[in-house]
Amino acid sequence: MAWSPDGKLLACGTYQRGLHVWDVAAHSLRWTDRAHATWFRRVAWNPDGMRLASGGDDGYAYLWDAAGDMQLQQLAGHHGAVMSVAWSPDGTRLATGSGSQGQEEGGELFVWESSSGRRVHAFEGHPGVVSALNWIPSGEVVVSGGSDGRLRWWDLQSGECVQVQEAHQGTVHLLKLSPDGSMLACCGDDGAIRLWDLESGELQQTLRRDRLYERLNITGIQGLTEAQKASLHTLGAFEETRVGR
Repeated sequence: MAWSPDGKLLACGTYQRGLHVWDVAAHSLRWTDRAHATWFRRVAWNPDGMRLASGGDDGYAYLWDAAGDMQLQQLAGHHGAVMSVAWSPDGTRLATGSGSQGQEEGGELFVWESSSGRRVHAFEGHPGVVSALNWIPSGEVVVSGGSDGRLRWWDLQSGECVQVQEAHQGTVHLLKLSPDGSMLACCGDDGAIRLWDLESGELQQTLRRDRLYERLNITGIQGLTEAQKASLHTLGAFEETRVGR
């Protein structure tokens, strides 16, 4: 789901029932598109509130006229379901992310010119699925979250990944900017929310409810396999590091 910039409309993607836009004050469905029997996993409003972007399981990203219930563009090029869409701060470009069918480690991250539908960047070397996207306020860097649990900073001018950070155990599901544009929040399969300094990429804080074995000291425990220990670590247990003399 995604709120329009003025907070009056709420858009949601559905499973094989198209894109819906609701008038919140009137409690009514303002318009819907049921022509595309695909799963729209992500929707995003352009900053001016006039256009919507959605990513489909059919491998296409769609651009819509939010006022007139009209499809403007159908962006082709992804080889797997489009899992993430994000507008640039000025609304002139759209970033889209997906996996790639038949390529186990081949995620796809594209940037499109929204007025023409032309693909202007195709970043290479993203492992797994590009599951979440956001832009830094300058509009020159896209941050991606992946199914490998990492965050990556992509510079549009150089076309390179300029920073990688371990973020989660499992898929990164969502990236959100703070209102002042200085912090980035991400959430993932491990149940944690992590806050990052956006420019430096440094971790600032981790928010998480206690897991099943939080702070359980298993140092020196006998009879566990390495796989069992790894499972306990995932659930919050720890082992003390012993430094020999």
